[in-house]
Amino acid sequence: MRTFRLAMAQMNATVGDLDGNAERIRDGIHDARELGADLIAFPELALPGYPPEDLLLKPQFIRDNYDRLLQIAVECKNIAAVIGFIDADADIYNAAAVIHDGKIIGVYHKMYLPNYGVFDEDRYFAPGNECPVYTVSGAPVGVNICEDIWYATGPAVVQRAAGAEIIVNINGSPFHAGKRAFREKMLATRASDNGVFVAYVNLVGGQDELVFDGGSSIFDPDGEIVAEAAQFEEQLLVADLDVEAVFRSRLRDPRTRKERGADLTHIGKAVNIQLSEYSEDAVKPPLPCVHAHDAEPVKLRHEYDETAEVYAALTLGTRDYMRKCGFSKALIALSGGIDSTLVAAIATDALGSENVVGIAMPSRYSSEGSVLDATALANNLGIDLWTLPIEDAFSAHLDTLAPKFAGTGTGVAEENMQSRIRGNLIMAVSNKFNWLVLTTGNKSEMATGYATIYGDMAGGYAVIKDVPKQLVYELCRYRNTIGDAPVIPQSVIDKPPSAELRPDQKDEDSLPPYSILDPILKAYVEDDYSFDDIVAMGYERDTVKQIITLVDRNEYKRRQSPPGIKITPRNFGRDRRMPIANRYRPF
Repeated sequence: MRTFRLAMAQMNATVGDLDGNAERIRDGIHDARELGADLIAFPELALPGYPPEDLLLKPQFIRDNYDRLLQIAVECKNIAAVIGFIDADADIYNAAAVIHDGKIIGVYHKMYLPNYGVFDEDRYFAPGNECPVYTVSGAPVGVNICEDIWYATGPAVVQRAAGAEIIVNINGSPFHAGKRAFREKMLATRASDNGVFVAYVNLVGGQDELVFDGGSSIFDPDGEIVAEAAQFEEQLLVADLDVEAVFRSRLRDPRTRKERGADLTHIGKAVNIQLSEYSEDAVKPPLPCVHAHDAEPVKLRHEYDETAEVYAALTLGTRDYMRKCGFSKALIALSGGIDSTLVAAIATDALGSENVVGIAMPSRYSSEGSVLDATALANNLGIDLWTLPIEDAFSAHLDTLAPKFAGTGTGVAEENMQSRIRGNLIMAVSNKFNWLVLTTGNKSEMATGYATIYGDMAGGYAVIKDVPKQLVYELCRYRNTIGDAPVIPQSVIDKPPSAELRPDQKDEDSLPPYSILDPILKAYVEDDYSFDDIVAMGYERDTVKQIITLVDRNEYKRRQSPPGIKITPRNFGRDRRMPIANRYRPF
């Protein structure tokens, strides 16, 4: 039986860390070679990191990335490697280098450049027009990049017609909830439609607002998963592929013969490059896991439900943002409310309890229950809790402004004053000790502007900025199901949400119930439903009008908020880009 041993390095690259990324790639090559792999594939733009954004406009960065590739190539002996990098001639390309025995044998240029959602690749790259197939250890291997595999009539079709038995697709595919199942369905379709193995290798780790979830996988020609890596972890996935079965199948499939004479040049030009022949005498060491051609697939991933998957993404995104930006400790304003509670739990899981400090800043309106809840949470998590009362500062602010505020009623200005005092205090601690402030606003609040600019919005990273309020509760309930004992006090989950900036304040004094608010926000912000469409869903016209007005009028706040982790299909920031000065109203 003719088999092909494929390794896929699901790695956590850091944008701009050329030396660090190169070292990770060298380590992956070494480990794969020790396991007898014929080829190892690394993710999209693994060498410069993804997405490099306007670093791509710096010629020195592009040259340095190529220099590191040349250094890696010299050391890549007795194995083939596919490495994502930036290629340049008269223009620049999102590229995959194919290296064999110390030399760069070929380069593939990504053909389909996404320019939607979080992607801006038309801004930077030129598209490729060739679809190379490399024969490695006797197996024809087609190489393409990320978006290329999403097209049913894309490069994989040309490569299959040119004889490819394996398609290696290297990726920087960002996470959002539910994406894994959709992606796997597409990959299974590509594999079965083309009668090839499809090997999908993805980045893992956080980069600013994005989280890459890994989930690298191999699908056989029937569309079945034969090997899969975990989400949210660096792993080297290695599997033996029965490529002889592909050849046998094609002898019975007339499509291959017909495609040989078909004109596919409108997709791309086929190029065949011979690297090495199959050797029946080659002896490979046993793999540390089940082989892909055996009864059971190689399964390294953990099974997540959607809530657990989101929690894992938030934890990884927080950990990597802190680490890659050079911060050792996180600061969180602990109010005793549900949002700050969830952020504290995520931060503790991401960084360790010794690296999280909570700051309670009670005012005259803080309930005794909230103070007790913040203390109980800190004890359960094992984090330090500092208490900095704001009453004296609040009184001083009121006294200072009293002559100018005379004759006016108490209102939002006085409420927000408390939030801004807290923002000032926590930012002072941040400046003093170089600890990063994690803000605690959720997506429902960010959407409606139910947050205080320069107050509770002040900070360096917005962990739950893309998490709707109802999902906040689900995540807290989920967190209490893991570990030895629940860490989030039940009273935090049970009490009505409140900013506690005036007596007996509740969120529902200013906003519809979250059970109504969140679905309307999803329809308007994520799905672009019209005003009439949302009313037709059964919601009151005045309620829909109120929510849309709040969303549209608070773009200026969101534009000044810290970056936060994307976990929905359409987040504020990279996905949704609206003008601030905007008089259009859809009603």
